[in-house]
Amino acid sequence: MPPLGSRKIFVVGIGGAGMSAYAVLAHAWGAEVAGWDRNETPYAESVRAAGITVTVSPEPEVPDGWEVFVSSAYSFPGRSRAELLAELVSLRESVVVTGTHGKTTTAAMIAFCLAQLGRDPAWLIGGEVPQLGGNAGAGEGWLVAEGDESDRTVEGLRPEIAVVTNVELDHHATFSSQVELEDMVERWLAHVPKVVRGWELEPAAVDLLVPGQHNRRNAACALAALELCGVEPSEAAAILGSFRGAGRRFELVGEPRGIAVYDDYAHHPSEVEAAIAAAYERSSGRVLAAFQPHLYSRTRHLAREFAGALAGADVACVTQIYAAREEPVEGVSGRLVVDALCELRPGAIVGWTPTHDDAASFLAGRAEPGDVVLTLGAGDIDRAARRLVEVLG
Repeated sequence: MPPLGSRKIFVVGIGGAGMSAYAVLAHAWGAEVAGWDRNETPYAESVRAAGITVTVSPEPEVPDGWEVFVSSAYSFPGRSRAELLAELVSLRESVVVTGTHGKTTTAAMIAFCLAQLGRDPAWLIGGEVPQLGGNAGAGEGWLVAEGDESDRTVEGLRPEIAVVTNVELDHHATFSSQVELEDMVERWLAHVPKVVRGWELEPAAVDLLVPGQHNRRNAACALAALELCGVEPSEAAAILGSFRGAGRRFELVGEPRGIAVYDDYAHHPSEVEAAIAAAYERSSGRVLAAFQPHLYSRTRHLAREFAGALAGADVACVTQIYAAREEPVEGVSGRLVVDALCELRPGAIVGWTPTHDDAASFLAGRAEPGDVVLTLGAGDIDRAARRLVEVLG
């Protein structure tokens, strides 16, 4: 019998990047799965394609006798997202990738190499990976999954191999200090037999299709993990050179009028700085950036650091904050980043563009052939990228 063959699992928040993947894998491993979300999402389409019923309505209605697992985005009775992931990880030899930056790309690199080598992996990735056919796969080999340090839930996972890309304070509502975050990670690693620590590695000397020093560091983590899985580094490196990236990770949206428009999930100052540096590798002209801050708590603590990262662009604009799970905080808005950037670079071209359309108009009026335009943020700033392509086209 498949490992979950007798189970009936109802997923609340099934349209999210994580829960959609867990649902697809649980279904592939034999469970009867259904789910609910308040809104239609792109991930819901792939869940339905896997043969899972998805209901979109104001509130969930759970069938009698079904287990309920609930996304962290919703308050509803049931077991947590983290418990479902922990169970899936326990059912297979697993590689879990965590860290402040690079989780999705590194996990995708590992799964891609294993798939290309015929190792038939399963995977749970926090974004779409076109070369893998989605964010979830149900092979018979290693399970490659992301673990979330932001809410401490990675501590409940017990893989054979752990990969920590880096450790940098990003979630100020969860951790009071860098030391507290580091202590949590080390406690978890004490339970894992084999560990890759990204900060101990040199960037991979591999020709990659995905630009940037940060991706060469991601590749180094992937190669080290693959070696622990029994893959020769030279064999893995040859395959990594054909990896084209994950969705919303320096993703090309369009090239209207010779202006390359990319979208990136960067939502921490280090990630913004890395994405802008990668953009210069692709630009024969300037780099123009639109940034959407993510979370009021993060913006309040890191406004000046975000400004410092955006100062690397030739032209920058900032939108209103994407609140996600947080309530608005009085006096905290994207203007904090704009004001700090104006202080750092007096006379620079900086715009306060609260909406997506504002940002697209601001950039469209300034971009020239040869430039790279970059939208940055973990919210819905990708809409501005698509709007910009429409306007320029």
